[in-house]
Amino acid sequence: MVPSDALYLGFDLSTQQLKAIAITSNLKPAYDAQVEFDRDLPSHGVEKGVHVNKEKHEVFAPVAMWLEAVDLVLQKLKDQGMDFGRVRGLSGAGQQHGSVYWSDKAESLLQGLDKSKSLVEQLAPAAFSYPDSPNWQDASTQAECDLFDGALGSPEELANVTGSKAHHRFTGPQILRFRTQHTDAYRATARISLVSSFLASLFLGRVAPIDIGDVGGMNLWDIKAGSWCEPLLKLTAGDDGVDDVREKLGDVREDGGGSLGQISKWFVERHGFSPDCAVAPFTGDNPSSILSLPLKAQDAIVSLGTSTTFLMSTPHYRPDPSYHFMNHPTTPGLYMFMLCYKNGGLARENVRDAIDEASGNDGLQEQWGNFNQAILDTPPLLRAKPGDPVKMGLYFPLPEIVPNVRAGVWRFKYTPESGELTETKDGWDLPTWDARAIVESQLFSLRLRSQKLVGSSEDDESKDGRDTVASIPPQPRNIYLTGGGAQNAMIANSVGDMLGGVEGVHQLDVGGSGCALGAAHKAVWALERTEGQTFEDLIGLRWNAEGAVTKVHEGYQKGLWEEFGKALPGFEAMEKQVIQEDRNLQMLEDKHGQKNVQPLELERLSREGEA
Repeated sequence: MVPSDALYLGFDLSTQQLKAIAITSNLKPAYDAQVEFDRDLPSHGVEKGVHVNKEKHEVFAPVAMWLEAVDLVLQKLKDQGMDFGRVRGLSGAGQQHGSVYWSDKAESLLQGLDKSKSLVEQLAPAAFSYPDSPNWQDASTQAECDLFDGALGSPEELANVTGSKAHHRFTGPQILRFRTQHTDAYRATARISLVSSFLASLFLGRVAPIDIGDVGGMNLWDIKAGSWCEPLLKLTAGDDGVDDVREKLGDVREDGGGSLGQISKWFVERHGFSPDCAVAPFTGDNPSSILSLPLKAQDAIVSLGTSTTFLMSTPHYRPDPSYHFMNHPTTPGLYMFMLCYKNGGLARENVRDAIDEASGNDGLQEQWGNFNQAILDTPPLLRAKPGDPVKMGLYFPLPEIVPNVRAGVWRFKYTPESGELTETKDGWDLPTWDARAIVESQLFSLRLRSQKLVGSSEDDESKDGRDTVASIPPQPRNIYLTGGGAQNAMIANSVGDMLGGVEGVHQLDVGGSGCALGAAHKAVWALERTEGQTFEDLIGLRWNAEGAVTKVHEGYQKGLWEEFGKALPGFEAMEKQVIQEDRNLQMLEDKHGQKNVQPLELERLSREGEA
């Protein structure tokens, strides 16, 4: 029997903050607090949570800062009157890909903490072989990524095995670089944690295992085999040997629920936690964000923040180098599909500003007034009548990841009936038409890359009398919008027009702590589930959508959705042409020994509020 006053804690250790939220067994928020690293812990000298070495393209954070943040966030909760003795269990989320390097003294130090001293006093620096953790924005590992992409024969095969091609931020390439650049520190390392398992270790009082949902961000885990990938371990370990790196990494816990063990006695004695408080597995911030609501298979979250992120729960494992697949953090048989783009809100803002400048005012009655009016005044696909060419473009003020091309703007005309594709600005009303073109461009990319992962529903229930669900073409079931762009009705309408949504498009508001809330939900499910009860089932029974979800678009519009589908091959061809031109230019620069390549992008894009 769960006590009526029981609480569950969820943490989110992100780039700029440590957030904590306490909820009841019925998922009602009770307390929340956060520590802003720049503001609350200024002695570490970070900017937006990190240090940057531009010359080496390194971005990293001091682990000692995170230790201080744990003490401080708990104190802030205590100052609100929270009784930690009521906490029955806790879980957490950590920024994905980051790694923490424990020394051989870590286990004994974690187990022997003195309640009269803080975490940072007792653990830093002795518990760590290296004081810093690489941040997800780090771009220092291009040479290591090349080795990873070739280790299994191709980037495609690496993605097939691990869920992703090699990326600068992924933990495997980062560990390889750490071994070669800091050899003595690597050899002094007893265990390697991800940020999520590092945070879990503090509460557990011993080094916690890596989580099944978070391990997919490493380029080391064979997802289908459910084991470490031997050739990739061999590459990472070098002369130190596979057994050595395997021991450093430890086992991966494949059950996202249950308990890792009881909370460390230090938290009991210093902060008043119950000795029976259980520590559930912690996971990555992206996996945790899909736990902020009972997201079912074929449901998608689209975060329209500074960057654009598309997350979907799917039973289909169909990896590709252009996106990411990871194990679902709670539900075996499901996977998390993820797309990440650098050019999200910034690209839209550039177009908005150009339109405002051309109009001679600052946006009618609101900041996005001219931009939205430009969308209202133009037809879908910028096509005045059937038979006219479709107008589309690519808008990348920053070098993009998906597709992998340098910064630039390209505009094209495409005729679906003939397949003719032409790069041209002729016939464009600039900058007005760019408003619709950029929104449609970003959504075309999402639809192109997610189309193989959605299936038709077998449900025969009617959808507002317009169609049976079974007759609706493959598309996401529900689409939930978050981030600043979700507040824009014109953008939300475009999402429904282009991506569909069998049951509609919804604005999702779970406060500013979506990942922490997902972790708290995970703790409730982990410790209260009955045998065989999934996260979606338990949380779905208790979750109240009122106040958190607002339907903003009906979703699938028969006829219009199909028109966008006819233009999709043109968008794909446009991307391929731009990619090939970019490669040709790179070859020409290499041939003549003159480089005009954009520097590696190290702008610290905030994740706060994007999921």
